Amino acid sequence: MQNTQYTWNQIISTLPNPHFLQTYEWGQVKAAYGWIPFYAVWTDDGKFHVFRSTDNWSLKPENCQMACLILKKQILSRGFSARLSILYAPKGPLLNWSNESLRNRALNDLQAFAKKQGAVFLKIDPDVVQGRGIPDLEEDSADKSGLAAKAQLTRQGWLYSSDQIQFRNTVLIDLFASEEEMLARMKPKTRYNVRLSERKGVVVRVGDINDLPMLYKMYAETSVRDGFVIRDEKYYMTVWKLFMQNQSLTSKSQPLAFPLIAEVENIPVAAIFLFMFAGRAYYVYGMSSNLHREKMPTYLLQWEAIKRARSSGCSIYDLWGAPEVFDESDSMWGVYRFKEGLGGQVIRTLGAYDFAPAKLWYKLYTNIMPRVLDVMRLRGKEKTKQGIST
Repeated sequence: MQNTQYTWNQIISTLPNPHFLQTYEWGQVKAAYGWIPFYAVWTDDGKFHVFRSTDNWSLKPENCQMACLILKKQILSRGFSARLSILYAPKGPLLNWSNESLRNRALNDLQAFAKKQGAVFLKIDPDVVQGRGIPDLEEDSADKSGLAAKAQLTRQGWLYSSDQIQFRNTVLIDLFASEEEMLARMKPKTRYNVRLSERKGVVVRVGDINDLPMLYKMYAETSVRDGFVIRDEKYYMTVWKLFMQNQSLTSKSQPLAFPLIAEVENIPVAAIFLFMFAGRAYYVYGMSSNLHREKMPTYLLQWEAIKRARSSGCSIYDLWGAPEVFDESDSMWGVYRFKEGLGGQVIRTLGAYDFAPAKLWYKLYTNIMPRVLDVMRLRGKEKTKQGIST
């Protein structure tokens, strides 16, 4: 493993709200699919550095105040518009968003960078908390510094994006509590289903590279059954293998992932992928078969994930997604009710904002791309169905 990824990951792991989508590994995943990763760092001497590679860095984590993995993709390859690109900083930039001076510095430099790159837009979606709890309920509380950051983005011309790549809201489980306390925080039905699954003979094991083809097939079956779109098998193999290669590492500054597989009589019936980075764990991919659903294997999987994340030194378990609107009309409602039962807290974040130097191109792009994506999703669903039927 190269020292370059250690350097970048060490830098971002020391900053507020580090995220695995800002890691060196995630940049390499996207590089395999036509994106160019840029590594941007703001140092305490007032300088803004942007690197195409992290080779031969002399930067030290203690001198870095902010950082951002920025992904670039050309949208057209010929003609007058060949220079046009789109930029995306997944879950970035990383900084203390309550510090107005740092916000000013980061946003101004990012806007200048977007213009220099000829970008149609630059999209950011940092984990800037806007509030906690479900809106309009007693537990709802706003975050003043997060609201100030949102107001500043609006003043500087950033637009709330019609294309939200990541979930704006999520559910977090506090892992500082004891196992007894975490079980007590669960909804009674959830706690019952965890115990039921154990009594019915469901066993959870850690998977390895050899399990990946089976897991993709199960994921494809889940997507067809539940009506969501997934990518092709090669993409997930790239993600899973890149992050699984770090399983032997014990440093919190290096990301890792592994599958947890629920089995009944040695037959896999459900699985999740658990990602970890900088003291935070993430539930990213979940899959299940139609076998033994009455034995509630997904509940035991989540309990095992909670315990493993806690024993690995993580302080937070991110359940990766909650509804945009907290009622039954939202497509995430059923999944949210399952996550809610695990005893976490709803966190509402800023969401994605776009800075558009090329306003005409941005208008054209945002009008046309949703239609293109709808066609691609339909084709993707059909391709997935065909793949699992052969």
